[in-house]
Amino acid sequence: MRKMQLFVYSSLSDSARAYLLGQLPANVQATFRHDLPDAEQRPALQKADVLLGNPPLEWLAEDALVNIQFWQIDSAGVDRYQHLRVSAPVANVGDLFAWPCAETMVAGLLALYRYVPELAVWQTQHHWVGAPLRNRMGLLREKRVIILGSGTIGQAVAQQLSGFQCAVRFLARTDPQAQLHSKEELRAALPDTDIVVNCLPGSADNFFSADLIAAMPPHSIYASVGRGNTTDEVALIAALQAGRLGGAVLDVTMQEPLPTDSPLWTLPRVLLTQHSGGGQPGEDEGKVAVLLRNLHHLLQQEPLENLVELGRGY
Repeated sequence: MRKMQLFVYSSLSDSARAYLLGQLPANVQATFRHDLPDAEQRPALQKADVLLGNPPLEWLAEDALVNIQFWQIDSAGVDRYQHLRVSAPVANVGDLFAWPCAETMVAGLLALYRYVPELAVWQTQHHWVGAPLRNRMGLLREKRVIILGSGTIGQAVAQQLSGFQCAVRFLARTDPQAQLHSKEELRAALPDTDIVVNCLPGSADNFFSADLIAAMPPHSIYASVGRGNTTDEVALIAALQAGRLGGAVLDVTMQEPLPTDSPLWTLPRVLLTQHSGGGQPGEDEGKVAVLLRNLHHLLQQEPLENLVELGRGY
């Protein structure tokens, strides 16, 4: 009986690779991209039944995934593949990155309110400011927050902010439990908001546009952990430069790595976390665990976890 062929595009740590090989069902054979010469990698994908990882778009011509029975994307975002037509089921990693991404946002907000970035710089300079800083300190407690997107990351942000007694509202187009469902409703709510946290997928291109940025009050903070293309970065920079925003926490930017000449590097009250938000111990092992669960479901003809619709971008 022919073994099911798993093609691993993902770059896995040695420990995650060993974990995968140790837990694979007996009738599944894994081929790792990094074990093959460049010329043999794409042909190996075309022969595979199951794919783990996020190949470049140029690998995915019309016939590239014709044999694929299941595709396990190893990220939360799938928007780069939005225009692909894939007949097989596709899944992302679900909530694997939700809690660490949310912690990055909360940590960034706390850092800005408590002037941690400035204090860290002053520490390297052996420069004591002390008492004059005290009346500039802010509190995250009881802030009015709008979270853009009610998926797993947004829900984790809300759960963590509940410990600070924040008043949280969600913007989500199709979620009936969200308080806001359109740009018009969001624009009307922004003047009475202290914090906006953007958790939107890349399919929401340029959603947080210049008019929404202009509607935010001057003391408010903008935080983003979704995708860089969902924010009008030019308008955001202009608002920060003009003092029309209180600050920004950005895990994602339009271009990554951020160009060295971007004003975001040097603007005061801007914290860049360099797309590290999902980082956590055992990250690769977590991806493998998601794949292994779905492989079991596939072999047992059970419903798969974390299925996505590529056409919708999530």
